[in-house]
Amino acid sequence: MARIIITLSTPLFFFFLFSLLFHQTVSQPEHMVTFCNPSDNFTRTSSYEANRDLLLSSLRDSSSLGTYSNATVGRGPNKVHGTFLCRGDTTAASCSDCVQTAIVEIATNCSLNKAAVTYYEECMVRYSNVSFFSVLEVRPSIVRYSLRSAPNSDTFNETLADKFIQLILNVSSSSLVPYFVEDQERVTQVEGSYEFESMVQCSPGLDRFNCTVCLRFALLRVSTCCGSPSSALIFTPKCLLRYQTSALSSPPPLSPSPPPPLSLPPPPPSPALFSPPPTLSQPPPPPLVFTRPQDVPSLSGSFSNVIKGNEIFGRMAITMAALVFALVNL
Repeated sequence: MARIIITLSTPLFFFFLFSLLFHQTVSQPEHMVTFCNPSDNFTRTSSYEANRDLLLSSLRDSSSLGTYSNATVGRGPNKVHGTFLCRGDTTAASCSDCVQTAIVEIATNCSLNKAAVTYYEECMVRYSNVSFFSVLEVRPSIVRYSLRSAPNSDTFNETLADKFIQLILNVSSSSLVPYFVEDQERVTQVEGSYEFESMVQCSPGLDRFNCTVCLRFALLRVSTCCGSPSSALIFTPKCLLRYQTSALSSPPPLSPSPPPPLSLPPPPPSPALFSPPPTLSQPPPPPLVFTRPQDVPSLSGSFSNVIKGNEIFGRMAITMAALVFALVNL
């Protein structure tokens, strides 16, 4: 560590030393990866080193003012371009803390490289000897994802594509700078429901068309790299995409309603053919009334009931025949 600090310019020496001591006492932003360009280096105590250190100091000062900043320091072959981009859903304090931590990281691990980029969960810091502010770049990129599978994994990729296509349309048509759109929605499907949080963001240096291209690349990368994780973040030099899912707890089962009290079924109606025989104290039964066959109601009783009804009708026919013969003999 001492060797690295000695190579830094004097103004940055105290800043980096203070930052290292300060970040030991607070929770640091989570580092994902740093890319250094080993093919193009500069020498210690060179003009490029001095310009690079001044650039990083300028970015550090700007980190408390917004989520994005770029700067250029120096002239000719020693000119250095740099930028930072914080996620749009971070607080100003988190953005500043992340950028300061990233500057320490990139100055330490890429101390002699003319170009480098470092990615954290909440921010990205980059510098180069080539101007890149308005150029579409998708590499180097980093994808971070959860090992836990997404809810409804059979249909999740389709849901993921539908939601991010809509977000990309919204961010590309937005006049906000930087391009940033986030969304939170409850997804309700046959397999179950879950919360889906998503966001997309582009560097303000891109035009709307290139912003769309960058985000579509990010969506393709996330959709094909890692299966169906429950959460993922992809950071490219010019855009980022992030989502997170959380399964909703199933509602408690409804308590069964108490069964209705038991009651005896009502007694069946007593048709005339099954009425009890008259007693001596009852009035005589009414005269028989015959109905036409088409008016006879359908039988709803058991087979035994049907047989009993035929026997009664047979007895009635015999009685009527006897009455007819008696009248003829009169």
